[in-house]
Amino acid sequence: MSGGQGPTVSGLLQEVRARFAEADLDDPATEARILVGGLLRLPATGLVTRGSEAVSAEDAATVRNAIARRLNHEPVHRILGEREFYGLSLRLSAATLEPRPDTEILVDTMLPHMRRLESGLGNLHILDLGTGTGAICLALLHESPKATGVGSDVSSEALETARGNAERNGLAARFRTAHGSWFDAIHERFHVIVSNPPYIASSVISTLAPEVKDFDPPAALDGGLDGLDAYRAIAKDAARFLHPDGMIGVEIGYDQRETVTSVFEGAGFSLVEAVRDYGQNDRVLVFEFQH
Repeated sequence: MSGGQGPTVSGLLQEVRARFAEADLDDPATEARILVGGLLRLPATGLVTRGSEAVSAEDAATVRNAIARRLNHEPVHRILGEREFYGLSLRLSAATLEPRPDTEILVDTMLPHMRRLESGLGNLHILDLGTGTGAICLALLHESPKATGVGSDVSSEALETARGNAERNGLAARFRTAHGSWFDAIHERFHVIVSNPPYIASSVISTLAPEVKDFDPPAALDGGLDGLDAYRAIAKDAARFLHPDGMIGVEIGYDQRETVTSVFEGAGFSLVEAVRDYGQNDRVLVFEFQH
């Protein structure tokens, strides 16, 4: 942080926090800390312990430019280009959904099922449909050191991002990608299928916060007229790609537990577990196929 004389670390942090507070952001202090820490490559403690150090004019300009982007509703992690998910650092791209903490619940929920399957079957094979950044599959692979996984996506840019994330987290040897819609590019069976598919009804997209509708890729949000298109596509074909004892875990919208359950039951699956998120909304459903 050398170079032309700029403000101190703590001065810059205060400036960002004040601008964010003025703009009525929900949590200006946290957002300022994440943004300044990320751009200056300082952990939270460093923002405190190195608060009196000067920031170069160049770094200060980068941070001030980022303030303008955030005030234009661009999410902090998009500005930084990366986000932590389940302890992994993941790069984001315009073609990927930004992984949210609620999606970590899908990982939490599937791990005990995976442990049980592993004890009987050995090494598991995982499929992540609509993988985006690779977040869900890579987190599961990281927690299950012998498992292998495939991330499928309709976006080749998303798959490039996912492969890069596998590489940067030391998981590239156990992760491959498949380019296509849902099961189109899949020709093998899996023990575990996971997905955080688009589940928002088309008519609702325009009402979403600009942070979401202007920066998350529309294809990763739009679930069709009733928000259930992706679940129908997954449920229709999933049994052909599952090993006999296999499980499916999906993330859902807060009001979709009953409708998504009936879509899967109609395709021969039964609900094994339903899990709520931190806000007590239904968030994850786990199914198995009824043979």
